[in-house]
Amino acid sequence: MGRLECEEAIAEAFGSGRVGSEPPLRLVVVVFDGAPLGSMSFAYGVFDAASYFDVLPGLSQYVVGGEPGAAIVGGGLSMTVPYDLAAIHSADLVIVPTLPQPTAEEPPEPVLEALRVAHARGARLASVCNGSFILAAAGLLDGRPATTHWSVAARLAELHPKVLVDETVLYIDDGDVLTAGGAAAGLDLGLHIIRTIAGAEVANRLARALIIPPHRPGGQAQYIESPMPELDTADPVAETMAWARTRLHEAVPVDALAARAHMSRRNYDRRFREITGSAPGTWLTHQRVIRAQELLESGDLPVDEVARQCGFSTAAALRPHFRRHVGVTPMAYRRTFAHRG
Repeated sequence: MGRLECEEAIAEAFGSGRVGSEPPLRLVVVVFDGAPLGSMSFAYGVFDAASYFDVLPGLSQYVVGGEPGAAIVGGGLSMTVPYDLAAIHSADLVIVPTLPQPTAEEPPEPVLEALRVAHARGARLASVCNGSFILAAAGLLDGRPATTHWSVAARLAELHPKVLVDETVLYIDDGDVLTAGGAAAGLDLGLHIIRTIAGAEVANRLARALIIPPHRPGGQAQYIESPMPELDTADPVAETMAWARTRLHEAVPVDALAARAHMSRRNYDRRFREITGSAPGTWLTHQRVIRAQELLESGDLPVDEVARQCGFSTAAALRPHFRRHVGVTPMAYRRTFAHRG
C-alpha cells in the first residue's frame, strides 16, 4: 500500500468518529531557545494528528516562544518560533514541553506571568518531561501533585519544595494543571486529554492510527514493563497466558496455569517472571483491570456486573485493584471515559 492509499484508508476509518458538537480548542505550545525538535512530536503530535484526521473540529495550534528569539533545533535544523506570548492569553490549553536544560536560573518573568494569567482565566496547563520546571517556577504547582522525568525529579523537589513531586507515574491530571513524566508520556497525556474532550472511542481510533497504546493509565509506573508482551505460543507458559486472557471472567488459580503448562509451581513462577517481569497473580489482576476498563468505556453494565465479568466477586472487590492500577475508582473512570453517543 502506497502512502496516499494508507492515508486515505486511515482517514476513512475516522469518517464516523468526528465529534462536531465539541467546541473549538485553541492549543498553545510554549518552547524555549534550543528546544529539541524530537521532543516536539511528543508534546503535541497527538493533537496534530487529531487535526489532520479532523477528529477535533476547530482545533488551532500555535507554537509560542517563551523568550525572545526562541528557536527549535535538531537534526541540523534550526527553526525560529513564529508566535509570541500574546497567543497564550486566549489559549484553552497550554503545553510546556521538554526544556533544553532545566537549571536553577529563573525563567523569564513575562512567560511566567502569561501562564499565571492564562490559568486564572480558566485555561488548562500541561507540561511534558522537565517542562514542569516552568509551571513550578510560575507557582502553578505549589501544593499540587506533579510529575516529571524520574532523572530530574529530585532537582524539581529541591528547587520547588512546595510541589508534591511523584516521579513514579506516567502523568498526573490534577484538573486544570496536568504534568507528564518522560517525553513519550506526553503522548499518553495527549490521548488522555483528547479522551476527556471527545470520548474514549475517538481517542482509541487515534491511538490505532498512530500505532501507540490506546490508554496507559496515568498512575502506571514510568518504567514498567509492558503488561502484555509479544508471546511465543510454542512456550508453554506463554500459551497459558493467552489461554488465561480468554477466561478473565473465571477465578483461574495460578496452580491451574502451572498444571496446564505441565510445570511445577516454582518453575512456572520463575519462567513467568522471565517473560513478564511480574508474578503470575499480579499479571492476572492487571489483565482483569484492563478488561474492566474496556467494559466501563464501551458499555452500560452495572459496575457489579463488570466486576463479575472480570473475575471479581463484587464491585467492592474490584475497586482497590482498579484504583491501584488506574488511579481512580471504576465509577470515576466511567464518568470520564465512557463512550459518548
